[in-house]
Amino acid sequence: MSETIQAEERIGTAAPTAVRTVPLSRGLSTKLLLLTIVFVLLAEVLIFLPWIASYRLNWLKERLSTAAAVSIVLVQGESTSLSRTAQNDVLMAIGAKAIAVRDGGVSRLLVVAEMPPKVDEHVDIASIGMIKGMTGALDTLFFGGDRMLRVFGPVGDSDKEFELIMPDNSLRNAMLRYSRNVAFVSLLISLFTAMLVYAAIDLIMIGPIRTMTRSMLSFSEAPDDPGRIIHPAARADEIGVAERELSQMQERLQKMLSEQKHLADLGLAVSKINHDMRNILASAQLMSDRLRQVKDPTVQAFAPKLLRALDRAVSYSEGVLHYGRTQEPPPSRRRLRLRQLVEDVHGLLDIEQGIEFVNAIEPAFEVDADSDQLFRVLTNLCRNSVQAMASDTESALVRRLAVSAVRLGSVSRIVVTDTGPGLPPKARENLFAAFRGSARSGGTGLGLAIAHELIRAHGGTVELVESIGGRTTFAVTIPDQPVRLDQARNGLRRPA
Repeated sequence: MSETIQAEERIGTAAPTAVRTVPLSRGLSTKLLLLTIVFVLLAEVLIFLPWIASYRLNWLKERLSTAAAVSIVLVQGESTSLSRTAQNDVLMAIGAKAIAVRDGGVSRLLVVAEMPPKVDEHVDIASIGMIKGMTGALDTLFFGGDRMLRVFGPVGDSDKEFELIMPDNSLRNAMLRYSRNVAFVSLLISLFTAMLVYAAIDLIMIGPIRTMTRSMLSFSEAPDDPGRIIHPAARADEIGVAERELSQMQERLQKMLSEQKHLADLGLAVSKINHDMRNILASAQLMSDRLRQVKDPTVQAFAPKLLRALDRAVSYSEGVLHYGRTQEPPPSRRRLRLRQLVEDVHGLLDIEQGIEFVNAIEPAFEVDADSDQLFRVLTNLCRNSVQAMASDTESALVRRLAVSAVRLGSVSRIVVTDTGPGLPPKARENLFAAFRGSARSGGTGLGLAIAHELIRAHGGTVELVESIGGRTTFAVTIPDQPVRLDQARNGLRRPA
């Protein structure tokens, strides 16, 4: 009862699980919609600046053109051609205080209603550029309304320069109305554009991404269920590539999990039989020890080999168990006479009549490796070759297994060659993959997988050099251990 309560307490205090669903307010669709609105509005603001500058300039040009027309009438007509009331009406219509004309360097005041005490800003229509126009428009829009302007410049093809003195409140009010209309239209355009972009991107991108997310969540719940693998759409863009890669990754992961489960089951099965196997082999070792007391020379010659075979049988059962648990010990490397090690491999192999074994290694050839691990590697390679050639029953066929070695600098290269039928394509594709790289029916493919792991721990490689009908060659490459500089110096300083 107390254990149950403690278990419930541990569950209650466990870290909260990750959120598997995303609310609408934090989803990609909402973020995309808001970002589209913001970006479109930002673009409208950037476009608005030259628009409002152009609107201000055109507004001033229209008022100056009207003043120019009135000025020409006044200059060319009689002084009484335009009554005082008409002049006031003209000034009120254009919102001006005074109109003047400059001709030949002489300025003449034509119409005046009320001369202001000072002019706050002088605006030369002819010299307003893009930057100056935008800064002037913003200045009027935000800080204007109570200023007096002097607007001057030529109008049309006339050689005269016309001047207009006016307050800027009418200009600012017109600019505010224009800005309000532009802002309203910009907001409508932003919303409409955002909805179109949202609908298009949701259909093209967000929808498929949401589908892939649901597939990954569903696959994580039951990775061994083939129905949880995503079915990619026939698309040629990045989303299609991502869907196909996700589908292939899920398939590979499913196969990997199946193989890992197989390995776990293998480790469990071997661990169950390992104890009994040790007892049986221990009994065999005791009986083999008695063979040493027999004086028969033949028995004396085979007894040591039998004992070594029993010892290695024990290590084999432990090796398979270690492989299933990924607990292969690191190699204990020493200098070995490779020819003698190959002879031990030959003595362990069950070579039937008709198969020739050739040990082509020089007696003085040495290799820097772990004795037991290299023995296991060569035994696996040679046993595979013997089993491949044993299937050939035709008496005229050459059945030969040869082991040779060469040294290239500090690297030893061991070559195992047989005259068997060669490896099938499936075995070559999955050569060092457990349970998939077997060359014969009923095999597990563990031999090459274990050999590859052991040699890789030595810093070397196992590779298939050639595999055709009548010739299959494997090469095992093992580099010597690197010598540490401090150890080499200590060895040189040590007295003889």
